Amino acid sequence: MAPVTTLVESPPQAPSATAAANLRRGGVLLGALSLLVVVCALSLLLGTRNVSPATVWDALFNYTSTDDQSIVRDLRVPRTVLGILVGVAFAVCGAVIQAVTRNPLADTQILGINSGAALFVVIAIGFLGFTSFWSYIWFAFAGVAFALVGVYLLGSAGRGAATPVQLTLAGVALMAVLEGASAGVRLIRPRAFDYLRFWDVGSLAGRSLDVAAAVAPFILIGTLLAVAVARSLNAVALGDDMAKALGVNITRTRIVALLTIMLLAGGGTAAVGPIWFLGLVVPHLARWIVGTDQRWILAFTALVGPIVILTADIVGRLVVRPGELRVGIVTAFIGAPVLIWWIRTRKVVSGP
Repeated sequence: MAPVTTLVESPPQAPSATAAANLRRGGVLLGALSLLVVVCALSLLLGTRNVSPATVWDALFNYTSTDDQSIVRDLRVPRTVLGILVGVAFAVCGAVIQAVTRNPLADTQILGINSGAALFVVIAIGFLGFTSFWSYIWFAFAGVAFALVGVYLLGSAGRGAATPVQLTLAGVALMAVLEGASAGVRLIRPRAFDYLRFWDVGSLAGRSLDVAAAVAPFILIGTLLAVAVARSLNAVALGDDMAKALGVNITRTRIVALLTIMLLAGGGTAAVGPIWFLGLVVPHLARWIVGTDQRWILAFTALVGPIVILTADIVGRLVVRPGELRVGIVTAFIGAPVLIWWIRTRKVVSGP
């Protein structure tokens, strides 16, 4: 009699640790996307004059030119769209800077990048009389490039290559010089002071959809470049020798990263002015939640950056009604204590 073969179904294999981690990260990103949708809705609803959800709906899809609908359509929609764009720009830019410099304390403000963009914009307005966005955005890009070159030259002065500490110190010193120069231009050129007194502290107010449409291509291209170079940044974060051993072209990676920084920081700063701490705190939060893979960090920062800046904008509208605090002031008040707490209570993670 032939032996009877019994087929026993094997138990399902447990997912690998990597698959489980990716599943968790995907859930985190889905939650962040949901929160972003909620914050965008609140940005349209809340302000010095609250409106109803029905009014928001009519303003978007059944516009009849009432006062409340005009507030939503002409004021809150542009600042919400712009908040999403510059939130992505500053947060992703901060993540790229920290990865390429291997410096967890690097961001566009500490390295003087925002200050460089601001100085060149002030010069364009104060001395050349440029006031339209398309006329001075190119000066913002030039200012970013100037600051990047200046930080690198100062940080690499002396023997050896530039270290993260040297770059940070060089950035802080350059930022002080550039901020002083900007203040001097504003004092001797009242036209520049009047035009930039709100822009200089960082604000989403008073911008039209034209500004958002103008800056969107630069931010989109910069974000795509960041995504394209993310895998290489994982290797660069391990050190130059390890990156070379893994076959990464370090020079090309850094050039693409610098172009990314120029597009994101220049476009964001030209649109709304310098925003403190956004590019510093959000990447740290990303590394804590999703790990040190730059691909996940960039995805997370692209969602959380807009959440933070729109939340700060909403808080600024509500705390001093009927006036409002500029978003740059709110992010500074929130970001500084959060950063201090973060450094004192957690180990700073800078790379894989």
